[in-house]
Amino acid sequence: MKYSQAVLGRVFVLRLEDGDVVHECIENFAAENDVHAAAVVMLGGADSGSRLVTGPEQGRAEKIVPMISMLEDVYEAAGVGTVFPDESGKTVLHMHMACGRKDDSVTGCVRAGVKVWHVMEAVVIELSQTDAKRVCDSQTGFALLEP
Repeated sequence: MKYSQAVLGRVFVLRLEDGDVVHECIENFAAENDVHAAAVVMLGGADSGSRLVTGPEQGRAEKIVPMISMLEDVYEAAGVGTVFPDESGKTVLHMHMACGRKDDSVTGCVRAGVKVWHVMEAVVIELSQTDAKRVCDSQTGFALLEP
């Protein structure tokens, strides 16, 4: 385990609107408001056609091939994630979201494109006094958090 310490900064309350793409909205908001690091919690509706990364095709394979699941209808959604800059300084959201409809649920990363159905609420809790960033790991291809 690696870790560092941060200090709580500003807290923002956001309402995403119908058709907004979750990761694009949060990353744009962070860039426009000079938020370099944050914790994010979110809830609302995910629209049909939303896509989530739902795991690798083979868990221990040398080459990691992501699986993408598409929502075929409107789902209730709750997500938690973090915002940290990548190696170029661009703010990047890493959020996993659980989406449910009746007896069906899908959980995965929002990077593939989750669209808001009517409304989604988010609380962005800024973390300051941290140099943590996402660094590309050559072995996995993941952008790993370096605290």
